[in-house]
Amino acid sequence: MNNQPYIVAILLFAMINGIFSPAIFTMVPFVFALTPAFFIENTSIIFYVSSLLLSTMTLIAGGIPAALYERWNGLEESTEVSMWIWMAATGILSLPAAINFFEVGL
Repeated sequence: MNNQPYIVAILLFAMINGIFSPAIFTMVPFVFALTPAFFIENTSIIFYVSSLLLSTMTLIAGGIPAALYERWNGLEESTEVSMWIWMAATGILSLPAAINFFEVGL
């Protein structure tokens, strides 16, 4: 099975959520705790790292239902159903950001 189209879609959802999410400002305190002090001087780096952190959290949280599905069914490899579950969960997590994305545009 070719997982590449699913992974591209999942990453696209996560990137949109990381950049356009209304929760980006809630990540700033975590960035202060996780980054070295010399990164804190530049505001653009703070928001860039916040975006990366939120994108990564979206990927992880979206993958949990797919991993549970694979575990319950005793699968050794990802199937098309588990990739659809991962993509749907990531898409649902990205809905608030998608609203902002379509308001702002490219």
